[in-house]
Amino acid sequence: MYLYDEIDQRFVDERVRQFRDQTRRFLDGRLGEDEFRPLRLQNGLYVQKHAPMLRVAIPYGMLSSRQLRKLAQIAREFDRGYGHFTTRQNIQFNWPSLADVPDILAELAGVQMHAIQTSGNCVRNVTSDPFAGVAPDEVVDPLVWSELIRQWSTFHPEFAFLPRKFKIAVSGSDQDRAATLVHDIGVLAVRDVDGETGFRILVGGGLGRTPMVGHVIREFLPWRHLLTYLDAILRVYNRFGRRDNKYKARIKILVKERTPAGFARAVEDEWAHLADGAGTLPREEVARVAARFTRPAYLRLAVRDDAFEQRRLSVKAFDRWAGRCVHAHKVPGYAAVTLTLKKTGVPPGDVTADQMDAISALADRFAFGELRVTHEQNLVFADVAQRDLFELWNNLVPLGLATPNLGLLGNVICCPGGDFCALANAVSIPVAAAIQQRFDDLDYQHDIGELDLNISGCINACGHHHVGHIGILGVDKAGEEWYQVTIGGRQGNDAAIGRIIGPSFARHEVPDVVAKLIGRYVELRDDPAERFVDVVHRVGLDAFREAVYALAD
Repeated sequence: MYLYDEIDQRFVDERVRQFRDQTRRFLDGRLGEDEFRPLRLQNGLYVQKHAPMLRVAIPYGMLSSRQLRKLAQIAREFDRGYGHFTTRQNIQFNWPSLADVPDILAELAGVQMHAIQTSGNCVRNVTSDPFAGVAPDEVVDPLVWSELIRQWSTFHPEFAFLPRKFKIAVSGSDQDRAATLVHDIGVLAVRDVDGETGFRILVGGGLGRTPMVGHVIREFLPWRHLLTYLDAILRVYNRFGRRDNKYKARIKILVKERTPAGFARAVEDEWAHLADGAGTLPREEVARVAARFTRPAYLRLAVRDDAFEQRRLSVKAFDRWAGRCVHAHKVPGYAAVTLTLKKTGVPPGDVTADQMDAISALADRFAFGELRVTHEQNLVFADVAQRDLFELWNNLVPLGLATPNLGLLGNVICCPGGDFCALANAVSIPVAAAIQQRFDDLDYQHDIGELDLNISGCINACGHHHVGHIGILGVDKAGEEWYQVTIGGRQGNDAAIGRIIGPSFARHEVPDVVAKLIGRYVELRDDPAERFVDVVHRVGLDAFREAVYALAD
């Protein structure tokens, strides 16, 4: 867990004082709406459908139990008793009053948190692998590099008013669990033939109105040049990105227009003025930031815990959970554990204040007082002793946090949609609920196998529907809510954008459409191990279209 130094703390404290004065002047009528809008957006404050919404930054998804307790307190005192974890590894409060927001930010600053740059045309929250630092396949721990990027990007004077919002993801493993290929910039740790640490840099990925997979513009960048090279990318974008049309303002459009090779040449030309300059990272600076991270005091444990294995054999429900929600760890005798926030009947990503307090207590007891937020809207305890897994599971079950549906149809990813968001064309949460209820049988979900289902309420794609094996997008047709369906999307090392199967559907039809897609998949798969998305890419869309639109006929 990164701990603020004196400069970090002073920075957020001063920001709170500044925004308190700005809010007071707005409420007194001394600042107009147009003047106040960029100020509130720089502090993560939106005006949504029914109330303000405050988006709180959780850099690269890491939280301490103390911070989670503070979020629970804020949910009780300033909201309606819950928070919503997002696909950006942040948390949103949907019901604060505008007058209370400076007080909320002051509370957050007291536990080394803030809402800076969670909105606006700037570099947003840097995201990373939820298993960063503990994954056995890591090339390098990405947390230090994510923190360096966070510090570099926060109120960077050149990049505070970019053509459009900007998102960076960092992965430290061979297996990309940070969705780097669908970010404006993806940073993947690699080693060269001499074992030197560096990064493969991808640019031009993103979802939204024009979904694209990113392009590699540099195969190997030595670690010390990371920030200067990012500077060069942002400078090229800041100079040539469209500002006359917000729909064409993202860097992916610029990369497409210039071609990836042309954009890479422009970056290299710009970087020629920056390489080995003042922004080059000295080893001492990397060490300084690394020293600000707390590290778990691991015990010396056996690689295999016999009691854990015996419990798996004797308790079927525990075995199913362990098979889905327990993950490998690089330290012998430990495991990472996903706490699923996808129990049927609960909006995906929502957590009550009481649950937050309970999770905090469990983190202190079982996970060194730390946890992670994933971009699939779940939580992770990264460091749990195998010998404690059964006891942890027994505590998670009554909290509704042990549903073993990770990687299955029930693990729906879903934005808040039209129930809250003023931009949404349609609701998302009721559609997610209807699908979860339709497929609530876990045995059936396991028979179907791995299947990612993502729902967005509008083209901004906060639910990442483009990379769902099945993606559902809310659209407006003559003032009514309809839903467009895509299939074949995926994230990871072989990320792909899903393709639209045909005309959109009314809300009540969506669960039946999903059922038809799954039915056709089961008919077409060569064996139960062949995934839905793999069948789609093997046979094409026509067979699935036929199954779905026969329903309408």
